[in-house]
Amino acid sequence: MSGSATKGAAAPTASGRSAKKARSAVELIGLARSTAAALERTDLAERLQAVERAVVDDRARVLVIGEFKAGKSELVNALLGGRVLPTDAHRATTVPTVCTYDDTPSVVLARVVDGEADAETVDPGSLAEHVTEKGNPENRAGWAHADVRLPRSLLAHGLRLVDTPGAGGLASPTSVSTMAELPGADAVVLVSDAGRELTAPELALVRTAAAVGATVVVAMSRTDIHPRWRRIAELDRGHLSAAGLDGVHLVPTSARLALLAARPEDGAEPDASLAEESGLPDLTRILVDRVAAGRAERRVRTVADEVIVCTEQLAGALRAERDALADPRRAQMIADEQERSRERVAALRGRAARWQQTLNDGIADLNSDIDHDLRDRLRTVLTDAETALDDTDPAKTWEQFSPWLHQQVAAAVATNAVWAEERTRWLSETVARHFAEDGEGVLPEVLVGHDVDGSAVVADPVGMLAQPDHEKVGVAGQFLIGMRGSYGGILMVGLITTVAGMALLNPFSIGAGLLLGSKTLVDERKRALQRRRAEAKQAVRRHIDEIIFQAGKNSRDMLRGVQRGLRDHFTRTSDELDRSLSLTAQAAKAVEADSASRKKRLAEVEARLARVEELLTRARELRGRQEGAAPATRMVRT
Repeated sequence: MSGSATKGAAAPTASGRSAKKARSAVELIGLARSTAAALERTDLAERLQAVERAVVDDRARVLVIGEFKAGKSELVNALLGGRVLPTDAHRATTVPTVCTYDDTPSVVLARVVDGEADAETVDPGSLAEHVTEKGNPENRAGWAHADVRLPRSLLAHGLRLVDTPGAGGLASPTSVSTMAELPGADAVVLVSDAGRELTAPELALVRTAAAVGATVVVAMSRTDIHPRWRRIAELDRGHLSAAGLDGVHLVPTSARLALLAARPEDGAEPDASLAEESGLPDLTRILVDRVAAGRAERRVRTVADEVIVCTEQLAGALRAERDALADPRRAQMIADEQERSRERVAALRGRAARWQQTLNDGIADLNSDIDHDLRDRLRTVLTDAETALDDTDPAKTWEQFSPWLHQQVAAAVATNAVWAEERTRWLSETVARHFAEDGEGVLPEVLVGHDVDGSAVVADPVGMLAQPDHEKVGVAGQFLIGMRGSYGGILMVGLITTVAGMALLNPFSIGAGLLLGSKTLVDERKRALQRRRAEAKQAVRRHIDEIIFQAGKNSRDMLRGVQRGLRDHFTRTSDELDRSLSLTAQAAKAVEADSASRKKRLAEVEARLARVEELLTRARELRGRQEGAAPATRMVRT
């Protein structure tokens, strides 16, 4: 298996380079924060401190997704180097489990009760009682997710592994919530059994995950028990290539071999050759060198942008004061210029500012467009479902119909979420352009699929498609229906034939009774079929309404978070600019008349300016090394 190296894997040194740049970025923002505090710019110092806290705790989010009992939890355990998550041959995971790094192992269960967050710390050994079908069937406890914190080396690289629920697989209501989380993921690991080829739902999920820009890995599981996995891998590569997904990584893995290599039963040292045979090192390299390192690169860009904005404000004020001190005759002119700039900044802070109008109108338009798009897609699903029900008997085909409907709904919700993410990023960039006429200012990262603090948001679950309680008519019931229909025929024809001197029961009356009885039975079966179809259609409509309600709420919550984030960011930036210009004007007006005092103050200002410009140069150099790493903005409605 070691010969099946992953196509396009990154060099092992990528993570090290990214970690070094990340450390330099954290050091740089610390220096910038202390410089801002020394210059009595507490607003800028607080802004830089908030960014510093965010980038230090920033982690790449990896969704582990797959069909029912595909081996997702077992693969996560293998990545972590031990049996952390509960696994069972018959019971599936019912609660999303998030694995993050911490020096002290702990498990925190979270949920929302009456609109308020609720958390409970439990013993790590009792995790199975809360997150599996056996201990918490159908997640009756209502947990939103479980946060498992562990001191594991893989997580220390800045990864957050999310083991998604497996009950029902990709053809279940769970997949609807999972699909809604894709835009917030840095990477998606699709776990597919090595004993079969990729299915249509799996390919659809891979296509959707690739569309949102996430790193996608197809992890073929259990290669140790499937001798023909190489042939399956070859076929899967062909499927991915035919779907235009050549950038997707395909990694054959065996979690069992990896766990045996990490913890051999005889207590010997870890077996490196067995570990390499398991394929887990290939998957680990992708997660560390591509995903974690890519997240680190984005952190570096964020730090560089924030330091540039803050140091430019500091440098601008110091340059104005330096020029006023060097030529007192220009002091008033500099102060007047700063006051005119303050008027422009004040216009940015008003409700009539173009960026405010763009933001408010854009969010309103997005709310309408995204809701309409979701309803339009689900209306198409509903039409197809009703057409399918018209051609079959729901009582006989429900087991095949229900998974198909869930797959169609999940695909519609996922496509809507991808389109919403693309439109949201486009709106963010438009607002930023309108805010800064000269192109200055920093565009904050839009955390679609994350909470305001950057933590993962798990979409609220969607209920199962309820099977209608169809009326069942047994043999006795059918006999009674036939007898009821035949009674009228026998009586009617028998009475007529008695006029001709025949008995009430004669061949003609009995034949008429059999004919009308069979017709009554056939008509009743048709009416029962129509009732079953109507009940099934009503159940589908209720389920679609629930999906629209829940998915619509998730999209509206996301848009409200984006609106608040952008509004607060640009309002804070305008406040900082206003203070910078105000301080600059005051410094220009307060030029000392005494030549000796001016020279002393000028030397101090030039020394401070030199330090600030050095930080500005370092930030620009750091930002310049990151140019071209950001993905292009897409805005395609599929």
